[in-house]
Amino acid sequence: MLVRGLYSGVLLTAMLIPGACFSQSMPEQPTPQQGMATGAAQKANFDDQHRPITAGGYVKSGPIVFENVAVKAGLTRWRNQTGTAQKRLIIEAKGSGVCLLDYDRDGWLDIYLVNGSTMDALTGKAASPHAALFRNNHDGTFTDVTQKAGVGNDRWGLGCAVGDYDNDGWPDLYVTNLGKNRLYHNNHNGTFTDTAEKAGVALDESSGSVVVDHTGATFGDFDGDGRLDLFVAGYIRYDFKNPPLAGTKGVNFSLCQYRGLNVMCGPRGLQGAGDHLFHNNGDGTFSDVSKKAGVSDPNGFYGLGVLFVDVNGDGKPDLAVANDSTPNYLYINKGDGTFSDQSYMSGYALNEEGREVSNMGIAAGDYENNGHMDLVNTVFSDDTNVVFHNDGTGNFEDESIRTGLGPPTVPFVGFGDGFLDYDNDGWKDLLVVNGHVYPQADEHPDWGMSYAQRPLLFHNEGNGHFTVVPAVEGTGLATVSVGRGAAFGDLFNDGKIDVVINNLDGSPVLLRNVNADHNHWVELQLVGGAKSPRDAVGATVYLTAGGIRQRGDVLSGGSYLSSNDMRVHFGLGQAARIDSVEIHWPSGAQETLKLHVVDRIYTITEGKGITGMMKPAPATLR
Repeated sequence: MLVRGLYSGVLLTAMLIPGACFSQSMPEQPTPQQGMATGAAQKANFDDQHRPITAGGYVKSGPIVFENVAVKAGLTRWRNQTGTAQKRLIIEAKGSGVCLLDYDRDGWLDIYLVNGSTMDALTGKAASPHAALFRNNHDGTFTDVTQKAGVGNDRWGLGCAVGDYDNDGWPDLYVTNLGKNRLYHNNHNGTFTDTAEKAGVALDESSGSVVVDHTGATFGDFDGDGRLDLFVAGYIRYDFKNPPLAGTKGVNFSLCQYRGLNVMCGPRGLQGAGDHLFHNNGDGTFSDVSKKAGVSDPNGFYGLGVLFVDVNGDGKPDLAVANDSTPNYLYINKGDGTFSDQSYMSGYALNEEGREVSNMGIAAGDYENNGHMDLVNTVFSDDTNVVFHNDGTGNFEDESIRTGLGPPTVPFVGFGDGFLDYDNDGWKDLLVVNGHVYPQADEHPDWGMSYAQRPLLFHNEGNGHFTVVPAVEGTGLATVSVGRGAAFGDLFNDGKIDVVINNLDGSPVLLRNVNADHNHWVELQLVGGAKSPRDAVGATVYLTAGGIRQRGDVLSGGSYLSSNDMRVHFGLGQAARIDSVEIHWPSGAQETLKLHVVDRIYTITEGKGITGMMKPAPATLR
């Protein structure tokens, strides 16, 4: 594997560039422009007050889309804690994800926030930070029920994914860690039991002082047996006795630099970790079929965001893996229990310049309303976030420039991202969560970057092009934080999509959607039948209204180490009537039905039609 773009006219193998670091014993080379970055350093971008655009560029007035209501909601009593403030080690900088799930099945989304840890906690010198489960109180507030629920995860946490793996009708929770992972089985009484060891998905890959850093996870029924399988990405193999500190044995005594400054080392040059696909045996256990299925990642690429998603429209979930500083994977489901690696042939491995980039999160959505599932990967600064436009057959073209989604992202370091129709006009918009990995960014204003950064919201113009929504001072879009995981869903049951952000070393942000539109909407809670997963993961819905045919999928995982609301949401614009709803169930069955009222949350059960309907929350909660 060749690393391109670090030197003009010079190509070095990845193994000779530890963590984009440069050995003191190597022959003299030009001063590197980048460390973790894969693109050439770009010109600094400042606003009219000479603030870095990543933490500035606000407007005094304009449409207010989001308000940060985290304090009012009661979420700021909890705080992410990951490593030290200096971020000398790469495991301290990756942050953690967030999952939305209705764990008590009361019809309202609850919030699970993964936490990191510290070296002192791992050695018993300090209390371990814990994850948090916040129960939705239906009044705009949330209550921390972590201890009662038993989901504190006193390990170094990274990601999470939601899926009903035993088809009992209750959402379960998988949590990835530095070291062994957890599978929290829902006990139907407000508590969970960690069954990872019994189920065979704990992934204890430790060897002496070396452990594996597990990151993204996604549930999906890849073999069509009606049971959810599980895919888990590996990032690096981490040696506690020889941590990858610059100038030490852990990086072959290399110096690791970004823009001429000594920084943390990695991931390039560090030993990567393989990926794992677990087949659901139907008895509460799983079998590792990674190699047989062809998705084990023998290259040891640095996996982060992962997602089971049908990209070629054949009804079988394919698998996308966003790899950091290495080519992405796209595995096409062959329908026989194996996958075909189409990463390069599909165009998903590299950006339009033929370069690997530092991929973080994955957003999946049909932004053109043509029935094709497009993907957007977030990346490191000095590169554009990559818009992978799908031609409908699972072949992709980088259209970052043409769509307008790429250029504004260049100064930002992107992590969580998701498609959402924030104004319910029937066209999917995009929100990207940002935050640097090097705290030193604040000490070097000439970079034109900041450590804490604001999110970016892009409005879909309905013609294949997006425009940036200005951040109004004092509103949610002007909130700066060291953003990492992000999950998208209707937390207030008002038909508007909200966003929860898990920030590195900080309290979470809850962006409540307060956009002033009066457009119509509908949400569908799908329940699979006997031959589909109970939570209908893998189902695809086509809804036609107002002359627009939209696509929505039930997905588990995605964004950055996170998992979104599994209810399928459609904005309808001014259309007060839905012409048709066509559901393609994971079992292969297809169903067409009518929804006679808009602005409702429907429950639809495979083979039974509409089995429930919820009106929007009272106006007092909006």
